[in-house]
Amino acid sequence: MSESTSFDVLVDEYISQFPSDVQVKLQSLRQVIRDSAPNAVEKISYKMPTYAEHGNLVHFAAYSKHIGFYPGASGIEAFKEELSRYKGAKGSVQFPLDQPLPEELIRRIVEFRVQANVEKAREKKLKKE
Repeated sequence: MSESTSFDVLVDEYISQFPSDVQVKLQSLRQVIRDSAPNAVEKISYKMPTYAEHGNLVHFAAYSKHIGFYPGASGIEAFKEELSRYKGAKGSVQFPLDQPLPEELIRRIVEFRVQANVEKAREKKLKKE
């Protein structure tokens, strides 16, 4: 079993512990993230699904009334106007379970985070040279 497959199983296990309607939303969120960050590694970190490419990109977790999405402070700040309709904090946002996921917004946030991490890695590499 490859490393990514074992992580897939862990994320599958994480998602499977929730009611079926929540599982559908989590799988949808997972697919949006995978499509938006095809080179990201999927893993469990902080006891939640995490996606990393040149460092952590985003995390998500399900709760009784919402899905927590964690794109870090830069991801929240860059999209603060569009995220203002949701509860959140400096590095997180809550998507209520009784509303559709804003998949297009999530896609743009993930793509923003990928670009930021790639740029940061590029700058770090240039400093070493």
